[in-house]
Amino acid sequence: MAVPVAFFAVFFAYPVSAIVGRGLKTDGVWQFGRIGEVLTRPDILDVLWFTTWQALASTALTLLIALPGAYVFARFDFPGKQVLRAVVTVPFVLPTVVVGTAFLALLGRGGLLDELWGLRLDTTVWAILLAHVFFNYAVVVRTVGGLWSQLDPRQEEAARVLGAGRFAAWRRVTLPALAPAVAAAALMVFLFTFTSFGVVQILGGPAYSTLEVEVYRQTAQLLDLPTAAVLTMVQFVAVGAILAVHAVTVRRRERALKLVDPAQTSRRPYGPGQWALLGGVLLTALLLILLPLGVLVERSFDGPGGYGFGYYEALQSAGGSGSTFLVPPLEAVGNSLRYAFVATLIALVVGGLAAAALTRRAGRLVRGFDALLMLPLGVSAVTVGFGFLITLDKPPLDLRTSWILVPLAQALVGVPFVVRTMLPVLRAVDERLREAAAVLGASPLRAWREVDLPLVRRAVLVAAGFAFAVSLGEFGATVFIARPDNPTLPVAVARLLGRSGELNYGQAMALSTILMLVCAVSLLLLERIRTDRSGEF
Repeated sequence: MAVPVAFFAVFFAYPVSAIVGRGLKTDGVWQFGRIGEVLTRPDILDVLWFTTWQALASTALTLLIALPGAYVFARFDFPGKQVLRAVVTVPFVLPTVVVGTAFLALLGRGGLLDELWGLRLDTTVWAILLAHVFFNYAVVVRTVGGLWSQLDPRQEEAARVLGAGRFAAWRRVTLPALAPAVAAAALMVFLFTFTSFGVVQILGGPAYSTLEVEVYRQTAQLLDLPTAAVLTMVQFVAVGAILAVHAVTVRRRERALKLVDPAQTSRRPYGPGQWALLGGVLLTALLLILLPLGVLVERSFDGPGGYGFGYYEALQSAGGSGSTFLVPPLEAVGNSLRYAFVATLIALVVGGLAAAALTRRAGRLVRGFDALLMLPLGVSAVTVGFGFLITLDKPPLDLRTSWILVPLAQALVGVPFVVRTMLPVLRAVDERLREAAAVLGASPLRAWREVDLPLVRRAVLVAAGFAFAVSLGEFGATVFIARPDNPTLPVAVARLLGRSGELNYGQAMALSTILMLVCAVSLLLLERIRTDRSGEF
């Protein structure tokens, strides 16, 4: 645990506590009265209320739309099922900046709806809610559908033989077994929407602001550190509570259930009702997932002189975006790939050691450390990025001008995915195999190399893929620490969208398309190497 603890202490706890300290301290004295002052301001109360209710609405809407999809993927067997499963998962690994850009191309000024019917939904809450459903659809499908596909359908059939109707049998037999998985999925969706940044930043306009967006505004635009510190603490407490409840639901989900091979539970649809359900899910995937991505790609080719590669060619010149970049925007592609590769290596080392430590029985200390590893997913990434700037600027950690700062921030987000992917697989390794290797004279290192590594090699590859994808799209922290001469893809997209002009808009669409393709290729590779038991994602 030494390396993961040191990594999180230096690159997470220290920057976050430094920001909070600067905001709530005056001449070395804590000013806790500022908490009450900030939380009673009408504008902050509006932000807190919007953050909460839009997260609740997004979660409810996601469950309503995605649960039929979870059933279809769990119980139906149809041509192209695996391809469609990969397609609906693409939004989850997309950077939120790309998600916002895709819906801007569909719903915004000059978008598809604007051209066809003169209808604009950007700067409305509906655009935000739809984008959140788009992003979190796969969370419900994979979490709930994965368990649903392993539930024995004969239990529900037995209830119907005993006189229960179709709905009563589902409510009394299947729903109680699915409830922990539904609760876990709902909590994860709520967490992602509660801390939403890129989607709200692009689609919400000045009228809507979540806690994360408000922390960015108070820090970067108003330089009001006391308000940003209080909001960071509020988000920290809220996320901690969500993760605590999620841990309870996960433990309940792990209780004994009669599970079967998913291949035994799926069948071809029969009857008009099931075919209609399958058609509805396919139509939902087409309109909700494929249409925004397709419009994004179409806009990247639709230049002033007609369709072509004009916007892509403009990415090769720094002058095409005015003073936004010191280098051609296309260089952001290479920067992002290099940063993501280094961040993946860091996340694998730190997350792999943490997962190995968590497989040992060490009581409450290790369980508490397990919860700590998830905090970077919910704590304000904006706070972490700004904290890097004000803390890592003195020897022996004077990294403010170093390129390694960006991969370190990205690795913080990648580590939880590595841990959650590798931990179930490591816990499934029979301890007697390690003991047998030790009896035969193997050292602990050799026992790990000869016993654990061959069994978890596939999970390591899956963890690396997830870490690479989330590192590639990290935006909240890198928007502060990415240098103008070395921008990442999400930062470059946000900067282009922040400037007026058709050329800047088209280049943003082109860069977003490139980023989407890189993430999609990463996901398709994951689908080829992963197994159904390789982690919680």
